[in-house]
Amino acid sequence: MIDLYFWPTPNGYKASIMLAEVGLLGNVVPVDITAGDQFKSEYLAISPNNKVPAIVDHEGPGGKPIAMFESGAILIYLAEKTGQLLSHDPVVRLETLQWLMFQMGGLGPMLGQAHHFREYAPEPIDYAIQRYTDEAARLYQVLEKRLGTVEYLAGEYSIADVATFPWIRTRKLHGQDLAEYPNVNRWYQAIKVRSSVSEGLSVLAESKQWKAQPGTPEWESMFSSGKQ
Repeated sequence: MIDLYFWPTPNGYKASIMLAEVGLLGNVVPVDITAGDQFKSEYLAISPNNKVPAIVDHEGPGGKPIAMFESGAILIYLAEKTGQLLSHDPVVRLETLQWLMFQMGGLGPMLGQAHHFREYAPEPIDYAIQRYTDEAARLYQVLEKRLGTVEYLAGEYSIADVATFPWIRTRKLHGQDLAEYPNVNRWYQAIKVRSSVSEGLSVLAESKQWKAQPGTPEWESMFSSGKQ
């Protein structure tokens, strides 16, 4: 059994979609980041960086429990555990890992900054808004060019697509419109209709997100460093 420590965020959805894809989506443990659950000692023992998602696989390597944090590492772990969505072909595997790292190191962090400064910053900072919106557009263009030559990011559907898809769902928050990226839109629509994706996106659907206002306890919990 695998426990999924989750809150409905783009990174959280990576894990829930992946678990649904490999048929292992089961016990979900809510980690309410608007209430500061991510800073509780019992969660930090699993996820030292106080971020969601995390998992605990009670049947890990050698049959022993293992805790995993960092969404990219979780995707690789689940792919290797199940033999799914990470090709055994060395060339395709390397393509997959490259595009996964593109999402982890570039797409996710930069889109997150665009989202933050466009929607959550206590006061508008024109330079930051322009800087990160422009960088978001550049990264969308990287995807657009790639998906003009292949069906999925690594050629075949893989953990690279699972990692990237949830971030493209929030494109309006990055100041982007898929009408400007037809190849990305074709890819996005193909993934959107997968039943496993719908299943992964349904996790904690009742936990509605809202725009936490600066100065509120919810905003402080979401953007606090956790220092006392």
